[in-house]
Amino acid sequence: MHTLRDGIPVPHVGFGTYPLRGEEGIEAMVSALEVGYRYLDTAVNYENEPEVGEALRRSGLPREDVLVATKIPGRAHRRDAAITSVEESLERLGLEQVDVALVHWPNPSQGHYVEAVEALIECRDRGLVRYVGTSNYTESHLREVLAATGEAPVLNQVECHPLFPQQEMLRVHEELGVLTQAWSPLGKREAQYDAAPVTEAAERAGVSPAQVILRWHLERGVMPLPKSGTRSRQESNLDVLGFELVPEEVEAITALGRPDGRLFDGDPETHEEM
Repeated sequence: MHTLRDGIPVPHVGFGTYPLRGEEGIEAMVSALEVGYRYLDTAVNYENEPEVGEALRRSGLPREDVLVATKIPGRAHRRDAAITSVEESLERLGLEQVDVALVHWPNPSQGHYVEAVEALIECRDRGLVRYVGTSNYTESHLREVLAATGEAPVLNQVECHPLFPQQEMLRVHEELGVLTQAWSPLGKREAQYDAAPVTEAAERAGVSPAQVILRWHLERGVMPLPKSGTRSRQESNLDVLGFELVPEEVEAITALGRPDGRLFDGDPETHEEM
């Protein structure tokens, strides 16, 4: 388990829902909940919030047993638009409160990434949101938020995988008391399943390369958010608590990182997502 700054526990692994949509998407999410996932990560721009809400209802699980997170888009960074975005997300999800609301991308050229967080704090004060988070914020963005609001987000979701291990951001997050969440935690098409540090650790532990990479995240204090519509893979992605990596294995996997390791041109200082 991971913990947020106030000591609230969150699952060791969350379930990413992009791009699960329609009836097939609902069934995949219900499967994930049946397997044992208790954290669903969605966003306005994933266009699947209704499916997330329906999956939660079909699962029959008590609302308090599942954490639901969504993200406001770049077009909704101004205060009133951000609050409206949260209200509309709740309507689509069919929920009275979302557990975590995040700003999806900072869009620094627009200049409203602090205002967006301030709006989410207002939503929290109104009871629409339990926790305020960010996604893809850099150190400077986080420090600006802290200076303006007196608090850092409880979590920051960033691209993080063996080719882009985010060592410096992990240090910043630890200093600020921010939980690191990893999107694309396995690396998608660049997944390092055949890399020697991964295969050697997998052979030693008797697990799959994907499980090794997810365990690597846990060893570094990161909460990964893998997505899979396949039940067997959902199960294996969640089953990463029965073994550990030794420090040398963690270091070797981290050393796979590259300066150009991003999966696409997603530098938060320049990337625009509306």
